[in-house]
Amino acid sequence: MLDIAAELHRWCEEGRDFAVATVVSVGGSAPRQPGAALAVDAAGTAVGSVSGGCVEGAVYDLCQDALRTGRAVRESFGYSDEDAFAVGLTCGGTIGILVTPVPAADTGLRPVLAAALSAAAHGRPAALARIVEGPAELLGRALLVRPDGSYEGSLGPALDRTAADEARALLEAGRTATVGVGADGGRCGEPLTLLVESALPPPRMIVFGAVDFAGALVRIGKFLGYHVTVCDARPVFATARRFPEADEVVVEWPHRYLDATEADARTVLCVLTHDAKFDIPLLERALRRPLAYVGAMGSRRTHEDRLRRLREAGLGDLELARLRSPIGLDLGARTPEETALSIASEIVATRRGGGGTPLTGARIPIHHDVPAPLGLGPTGPIGSVA
Repeated sequence: MLDIAAELHRWCEEGRDFAVATVVSVGGSAPRQPGAALAVDAAGTAVGSVSGGCVEGAVYDLCQDALRTGRAVRESFGYSDEDAFAVGLTCGGTIGILVTPVPAADTGLRPVLAAALSAAAHGRPAALARIVEGPAELLGRALLVRPDGSYEGSLGPALDRTAADEARALLEAGRTATVGVGADGGRCGEPLTLLVESALPPPRMIVFGAVDFAGALVRIGKFLGYHVTVCDARPVFATARRFPEADEVVVEWPHRYLDATEADARTVLCVLTHDAKFDIPLLERALRRPLAYVGAMGSRRTHEDRLRRLREAGLGDLELARLRSPIGLDLGARTPEETALSIASEIVATRRGGGGTPLTGARIPIHHDVPAPLGLGPTGPIGSVA
């Protein structure tokens, strides 16, 4: 649900009644992962997606039913061999959906969801734990958990502390996942399944080098949900006018900026300067940090010279193996836009565990089951990731 937080936060602010359908389980080749959501308001307006189109119509109807009845319901959808046109996932997978009504007059669930949506929409870290499998009267109950372990709402007195601990751990890892617990808060007793959705600020993309390729990379980075910074030591090139879509443009030597800024395991670095006086001090530091991706532009000759210089600076084989250089996947790219697509493709493949192999004729999974941090919301700064 947090993948459409910005829109649902607005609906809450406007006092709209709505119902939200959330993917809570998947099997086989399912197009969306747990946390993906479709919401429908009382006027019939819809936002989001749970299947990429396969079962949207049926889930839309379930949301409208939930608004009329006021009851949460769980449904499963899968492929029908007998009738290919029946409601189901033609890709062959299965998904479990929880549909929850969220009327404006609700004084129990609504405030908790509104607080979670507000946090996610404004880039504040938070986790939302909901009961998605168990007794009908418990379905949809929610607990908002903050990074310090404090929480709002209740799943039940015996369960809140356990759920808060589980949710906090997943929030620290930046993951959305399901968790099995007992109704008494232990591992025994009547089993319940919780869906914990994590919301974190957008991950960072730092583009070093205010060159023509950087402009295209900024645009695609924003499209993918990154907070994008352009950094270059040359003030004549590093200007907001040249990069209007960047979140910030910094004039500083690249290695000094990296030393001074926040960068974590979700941060991607794209080094486009291909100038040793900028690249080597920067890469020497970057490859020693647990960043998500470090790529550097340049020819193969430049790459070999770069490796030699980095070895002389004391980097070992394991550190150098993290360097993506020459940067990007082989798409035959020529233009800045095509080159940016090549770089972005490698970033996505690295994040999701893909190999960049054409799917045509290949017997490899289409959807890789690789946990990754939330924050790409594609759909926004918050993306849903299993």
